[in-house]
Amino acid sequence: MACNLTAGRKEPCKDVVGGIRKVYFTDFGGYGTVTQSNDEITDMSGTFTAFEYELKGTSSFEQTITSSRENGTTFFEQTLNITLKKLTKEDNKELKLLAYGRPHVAVEDYNGNVFVMGLEHGADVSGGTIVTGSGLGELSGYTLTLTSQEVLPANFVSAPTAANPFGGMSSATVTVTEGTNS
Repeated sequence: MACNLTAGRKEPCKDVVGGIRKVYFTDFGGYGTVTQSNDEITDMSGTFTAFEYELKGTSSFEQTITSSRENGTTFFEQTLNITLKKLTKEDNKELKLLAYGRPHVAVEDYNGNVFVMGLEHGADVSGGTIVTGSGLGELSGYTLTLTSQEVLPANFVSAPTAANPFGGMSSATVTVTEGTNS
């Protein structure tokens, strides 16, 4: 593998914002065969349902690069922190299933980008809380931390649309199931 650099980078314009807008959970393996070109996901062959979770506020997605000269290794730890407001018995059931599984997670940011977390190995719920809060203005809901260790950083999805984060995946049969208000 060539390790030679191929491009420089100028200071970009200040035309982006932080934060994530939605996440989409898909059962592990549901994407089928994933085609990548230039470190971008250009197609998927699977038939799958992506469960949409709308987020507002303190949710974040971060990737930490871990590289060891001694071992000759590099990997990327992907961490998703989400906050879900309001406790319900229906959400308890779904979040329990999420914790038992290792889903793929598509993360949509406020700039229209979609990244896939846990593409090769899936993502694990590695922590979280079910909290009632102690005061009237405090969170009554859930906090979840999902982590994944991957050989590559979370790849961008080619041609997502506002209606379908997998819009560019012509070989995939995707059903996006929106969340409900409980």
